[in-house]
Amino acid sequence: MTEGDVTGIVLLSLQVSATAMLFAVPMAFAVAWILARYDFAGKSLLQALVTLPLVMPPVVTGYFLLVLFGFNGFLGRAFRAVGVDFAFRWEGAALAAGVMAFPLLVRPMRLSIETLDRGLEEAAATLGAGRAMRFFTITLPLVLPGVIAGAVLGFAKALGEFGATITFVSNIPGETQTLSLAIYSLLQSPAGDRAAGLLIAISACLAIGSVLISEWVGRRIGQRGRA
Repeated sequence: MTEGDVTGIVLLSLQVSATAMLFAVPMAFAVAWILARYDFAGKSLLQALVTLPLVMPPVVTGYFLLVLFGFNGFLGRAFRAVGVDFAFRWEGAALAAGVMAFPLLVRPMRLSIETLDRGLEEAAATLGAGRAMRFFTITLPLVLPGVIAGAVLGFAKALGEFGATITFVSNIPGETQTLSLAIYSLLQSPAGDRAAGLLIAISACLAIGSVLISEWVGRRIGQRGRA
């Protein structure tokens, strides 16, 4: 494996993970907001569905994605009608990574929203601040550390995603072969140990860095809460 191959795999992995977070973070925040602020029939079911990718075998999640977003899936056909394909493409790898990371995004966001002092929002409302102004000037800045912590943790999870990705989009070099899939391929070859070791080291550094950032943000949330 050449230096260019390694660079390409790392860049593709970062692209897939960043794209996954770009779309998953807003949706996760919306779900976290609903779970934290509202009581409704079916709330427990929604929470269970959010947690499902975390407890279900990743291969099963990948199979469901293939059924829904594959060439013959009804969502796959709908997206293809507007020029977007997921099956066996890097966009599908991003979708799989986003789905698998989703529970890790929602939890810290929900906790951050639940621990927010709503008296601050009420005080702003009595001073004439509208709902949008209260959200962008008070609520969002206060819950932002939780959003960042969730996004960083989700990014780390997306970087290491394997089971759902290989089931949904296969292991295609240059298209869907992320770090974890490339390591898997190299470990199947007797001559691939050295290249696999390099990719493992890169993966470990990226994962450790992401977790450290998430922990640092978490501590900041705790300090803010105690203050």
